[in-house]
Amino acid sequence: AAAMRLATLLAALRPALPLVLGLSLGCSLSLLRASWGPGGTEEQCPGRAAIPGGARPEAAGVRPGPGHEEFRPRIVPYYRDPNKPFKKVLRTRYIQTELGFHERLFVAVLTSKATLNTLAVAVNKTVAHHFPRLLYFTGLRSAKVPHGMVLVAHGDERPIWLMYETMYYIHQHFGSDYDWFYIMQDDTYAQAEQVKALVTHLSINQDVYLGRAEEFIGGDEQARYCHGGFGYLLSRSLLLKLHPHLDSCRNEILSVRPDEWLGRCIIDFLGITCVSQLQGQHYRTYELAKNAEPEKEEEEEFQAALAVHPVSDMTLMYRLHKHFSRIQLERAYQEIEELQMQIRNLTSLTPAGEAGLTWPVGINAPFLPKSRFEVISWDYFTEQHLFSCLDGSPKCELSGASKADVSDIIESALEQLNSRYQPLLRFSKRQLLNGYRRFDPTRGMEYTLDLLLEAVTQKGHSHVLVKRVSLVRPLSKVEIIPMPYVTEATRVQLVLPLTVQDLDFVANFLDMYAMNTLDTHDNALLTLLFIYHPYDAQRVSQVDVFAGVKAMVGELEKRYAEVKIPWISVKTEVPSQVKLMDIVSKKHPVDTLFFLASVWTEINMEFLNRCRMNTISNWQVFFPVHFQEFNPALVYRGEQTASSSTDFLRDGHFDRHSFAEACFYNSDYMTARTKLAADILDRDEVLESMEVFDVFLHYSGLHLFRAVEPGLVQKYALRSCNPRLSEELYHRCVLSNLEGLASRSHLAMALFEQEQANST
Repeated sequence: AAAMRLATLLAALRPALPLVLGLSLGCSLSLLRASWGPGGTEEQCPGRAAIPGGARPEAAGVRPGPGHEEFRPRIVPYYRDPNKPFKKVLRTRYIQTELGFHERLFVAVLTSKATLNTLAVAVNKTVAHHFPRLLYFTGLRSAKVPHGMVLVAHGDERPIWLMYETMYYIHQHFGSDYDWFYIMQDDTYAQAEQVKALVTHLSINQDVYLGRAEEFIGGDEQARYCHGGFGYLLSRSLLLKLHPHLDSCRNEILSVRPDEWLGRCIIDFLGITCVSQLQGQHYRTYELAKNAEPEKEEEEEFQAALAVHPVSDMTLMYRLHKHFSRIQLERAYQEIEELQMQIRNLTSLTPAGEAGLTWPVGINAPFLPKSRFEVISWDYFTEQHLFSCLDGSPKCELSGASKADVSDIIESALEQLNSRYQPLLRFSKRQLLNGYRRFDPTRGMEYTLDLLLEAVTQKGHSHVLVKRVSLVRPLSKVEIIPMPYVTEATRVQLVLPLTVQDLDFVANFLDMYAMNTLDTHDNALLTLLFIYHPYDAQRVSQVDVFAGVKAMVGELEKRYAEVKIPWISVKTEVPSQVKLMDIVSKKHPVDTLFFLASVWTEINMEFLNRCRMNTISNWQVFFPVHFQEFNPALVYRGEQTASSSTDFLRDGHFDRHSFAEACFYNSDYMTARTKLAADILDRDEVLESMEVFDVFLHYSGLHLFRAVEPGLVQKYALRSCNPRLSEELYHRCVLSNLEGLASRSHLAMALFEQEQANST
């Protein structure tokens, strides 16, 4: 019986036996570690608290030994001296600037007065657009600098002096902005993409002097210098360490070659020699023989070269660029084919199977709309006409970039058909029957073509057939367009034109201006432009139609003692926007940032900051598209207006017909206005048919940034359209009023209710 009870007990405990053994083993190992670990036999010192959270003793005040640093987050408490006045902190919106990031690569090309217009131009046309920043350095400046080249002239043609001044200039102007510095001569052809790929695989924590290592003339030491003809790469840390010794090198080191001089300077003062291989990366070069033919060079060393030297003339530079570009293109196509094959092999292993394979392989699948409002429409075209025009007309002539696009896509379709069916069939185009295209933001431009083709067999028999082909022009690598640096500290000068019809809305404008700019101490000033009709101007001494507005301005100036709001009075029957801006422009400095507003604009800090950021002097002007709320009488029909945050920007639309708001610099306006004056001569009546947008569009080479602006929300109001303006401006104003009434669904509901009421 005892044996039976023991067997029953063991059977009950068997499932828990691994747990008991694991706990026992863990406790035993913990006791052993406590007994043999450092300080395990000592008692805790009296008066010293135990370190919470299992932290190491170093965190309790003991300095850690070398190699055992603890990188722990440290919270710095915020403290502000109550005796000092509060100052608003302006932080940049560029995270790269705030975190101190550096650009990757800076390229310097050493040239001369004799080769500036030949070899230097060839370098600029072949590789300059591949590098993020490239400057040319020369001793003496020529009479005319080639277009598109940034040249730095030092004033002395001596090679050593040119190298010294170049290194000093690079450190002074770009030493804190870039991680790598590539120095080359204008008789060097460098594969730009290979150079950029090289620096991405190197660590910036080392002092790097990388190039084609050469022995010093007459020297028997192990040190090497980098040959200047094949280019060389310097790291930022090496440049910073070298800068203090440049003057000593110039005075103490004698050399004929500038690359030897620089190499000797780096070796003597920094102890760093030139290397051709670093961190697993090879700097491969090729010395070009005299009268060499790049197309006939088949050596592997030449095909893999990163830099080729010497290049004797411009034609040879272009031939080298063509040869290496063809090699890179073949490698890219081969890599694409390999990736597509891998995608096909892996797709069969996915849950979707072969059905999940999209065409073209490797390109994103077409956009799938979730509602009818998201459907991307196709544009119909032929070889002569386009049936979706920018001006809204149903048919327009195919020209310019659209015509070139259609011609290119037809040629590509024929090329693909012939490459697939030759030598059995050879296709030639007779006519484009139908063409459709649409832009899919997830993948690119899609085309569908119905082609009337003539197919010729190997025996010469021909046959006419119709074939439908589909093509995709995929979105390529996204590039960030370099833009000049701007800040949010720029003062904005608001300009508000006012007519008699605007008097009912001025009070709200001034209230919003005071609340969002004066109370927040934003750097924004206001100038009022009173537009008097000639009849009102004659009676201004008896009855001033703008007396109420002037009284409100006086109240603001009393409330804010440091604020002055000037006004300008103008008498005209036709308040042309350009003529009014001419008056304001003459009364302000050329560096003034204007914000041309309307009386329905509600000023806020968010938009003012975007006005500052999107307007760049001598580069870009900003024309925001404000959000216009619909007529509440039609939208809500007597119901209470929704006020929740979820209804923001719901009952309205972005008014693309309005160009009343604009941000631009006075200098840019004056430049464009000067070109306009030379074009129209004394025909001032032309100005009545133009707006400021038209001036910048036709008479300036600036970027016109036209974008929707959610920060500009205007309440519904029926605008007064002046019939004295041009027909186009008047028609645009009427369209703005009509489209601002309500949406189609709201208008349909209003008509339905009206018909229901009439029927009863």
